[in-house]
Amino acid sequence: MDYAFAFKPGELDRVAHLRTTDETRTDPRARTLVFWRGKLLADAEGRPAAVPLDHPALSDSREAPLFVGLTPDGPRFAADLPLWSPPEDATTIGQFIDQSQQVHPGFPELKFVEIRGLMPTLTRLEGETVATGRALISWHSSHRFCANCGTPSAVESTGWVRKCPQCGTQHFPRTDPVVIMAITRGDLLLLGRSPSWPDRMYSLLAGFVEPGETIEAAVRRETLEESAIKVGPVRYVSSQPWPFPMSLMFGCQGDATSEAITIDPVELSDARWVTRVEVLEILAGTHPEINRPRPGAIAGALIEAWAHGKLLDPDYWGN
Repeated sequence: MDYAFAFKPGELDRVAHLRTTDETRTDPRARTLVFWRGKLLADAEGRPAAVPLDHPALSDSREAPLFVGLTPDGPRFAADLPLWSPPEDATTIGQFIDQSQQVHPGFPELKFVEIRGLMPTLTRLEGETVATGRALISWHSSHRFCANCGTPSAVESTGWVRKCPQCGTQHFPRTDPVVIMAITRGDLLLLGRSPSWPDRMYSLLAGFVEPGETIEAAVRRETLEESAIKVGPVRYVSSQPWPFPMSLMFGCQGDATSEAITIDPVELSDARWVTRVEVLEILAGTHPEINRPRPGAIAGALIEAWAHGKLLDPDYWGN
């Protein structure tokens, strides 16, 4: 396989049967990843930092660390520090490209960094652990109150359940399905760009799966809505957990049955067909108008696979 993308699962032991016990939390090897506004605490080499569960800086958390899973080095948790604010300006937080780094006084040798920038360097185990932890943190931060009666809910099962003390309703972590699609027409591939993206950045079209919709129907609908391109047969290719904030990307290929593009200006600032020769230039970094795909994301993997004629080769993807 020539492709590579981050957050692929398979190496983290999720040990669901231990979530209702204190066994993982009392393990002397237990450590927690630390998040702040979606960013990850990392060392100077860009490796995720794992700190003891009783670290004093975790007093800036609202809740105890959430159990992520078991690694060869022991249990791993995820903690969020919403009660801390850095003294410096943090207005770039949440922007598409955030190269700022913040230092918490409790971790003077470490920095909070944007996870997207770390994707190419994370090991498979690190990526799965970080993605799971960030997705759990995001879900808990947006589901602190019972959706049934509005009462503040409490964490149970070391983070895998929230239960309402008033009405007893249980709430479970949510994953939002998203389709991302390589729409092709012969030797052409459809690329688009969001109005908020940096200059020269293009990617595949993508969108959320709506209630009552199949993956295939979502591919056709999103492509039609954003570009007016009609799509016929759709094939599933591969998937990627995407913890921004808590999605699962379904990579697909779709056969376009029309070619004329009319963009939805709310969703896209541009969309265009590119040839296989152009895509090879994009991947080589020599295209005059389009940058290489961001490393670590499934979009780049799908684009690269199509360029080399491997997009629909199941052996290439190893699903």
